[in-house]
Amino acid sequence: MPYQHILVAVDLSEECHAVVERASTLAQTHKARLSLCHAIEPMAMAFSGEVPMDLSLLQQQQQEQAQEHLKGFSNRYPSIQSSAWHLTYGQPRAEIHRLVEELACDLIVVGSHGRHGLALLLGSTANDLLHGAPCDVLAVRLHRED
Repeated sequence: MPYQHILVAVDLSEECHAVVERASTLAQTHKARLSLCHAIEPMAMAFSGEVPMDLSLLQQQQQEQAQEHLKGFSNRYPSIQSSAWHLTYGQPRAEIHRLVEELACDLIVVGSHGRHGLALLLGSTANDLLHGAPCDVLAVRLHRED
């Protein structure tokens, strides 16, 4: 059965263009709608919630920077309607799963570096998305330049 609505999750890095391009190709093949999301992880989560200072200014700057990156990113893909671009704030897996349910998506496309060893044990967003995903997940292999 063809996919109807594809959600591509990106971190707005240059590497993610390959992910968006793969998702765009799938959307064209299946005649599916395509939505894109970027989840901003709260800084306090990176520090296990125990931060001895106010991070609100840094978080505001982080959000403004993400909005600028998203705008630049979206300019590269004019075929994706602006209403299909989502900037969320929270734990990426939870936010992406929430969006999948809210938008009735049937496929998540995400980039993966295919890490092994310690990096694999620590987890990655792609691996994290697989757990409890309400739909299919496609991990697009990214090749990082050394």
